[in-house]
Amino acid sequence: MKLHVVLFEPRIPQNTGNIARTCAAVGAVLHLIKPLGFFMDDRSLKRAGLDYWKDVEIVTHSHLKEFMSLHGSQKMCFVTKNAERTYEEMDVSGEVFLVFGKETWGLPPALLANNQERCFRIPMREEARSLNLSSAAAVVIYDVLRRRRFSGLSLSGGGVLPINS
Repeated sequence: MKLHVVLFEPRIPQNTGNIARTCAAVGAVLHLIKPLGFFMDDRSLKRAGLDYWKDVEIVTHSHLKEFMSLHGSQKMCFVTKNAERTYEEMDVSGEVFLVFGKETWGLPPALLANNQERCFRIPMREEARSLNLSSAAAVVIYDVLRRRRFSGLSLSGGGVLPINS
C-alpha cells in the first residue's frame, strides 16, 4: 500500500521541504518533476526539513513525459481545483500516486483534460484561489492515511517537535 507524493515543477523550496518532512513522517515516496524552482542543496530547502532529508525517499524525473512513461499506468490521483469530484472520492487502496501541480498555475491543462476521471479537488469557498501547496498535500496525504486506518504508523507518542529540532 505504498503512497507516492508527486510534485510537478515545484517552485518554492519551503513548500517542497515541508512536503518532504511530511513524506518522511509517514513513509511516502516523494517524486519531484523538473524543472525545479530551486537547487536541491538550496539553504532554504534544507532548512524546511533539515533533519528529515535522510529519512525520505526522493525520486527526481527530468520532465512530466518521463514520469508518465514510468508510472502513468499506476493509480494516479491528480489534485486540482479544476475537478468535479472531491479527494474523499479517491480510491486509496493499493499503491497510490498523489500528483500536485506547481504553485504558480497547477498541473498542465492537457494532462487534466486527458485524465478527468482521475482528477480530484479539495473543497473550499469559491472566492478562494487555492491553498498553499504544502497545506493541500498534507490535507490529502493524511486523509488517505486515515482511510487506511494509519496502517504502519505509530498511533501513540510522536507529535510536534520543538522549533529548534
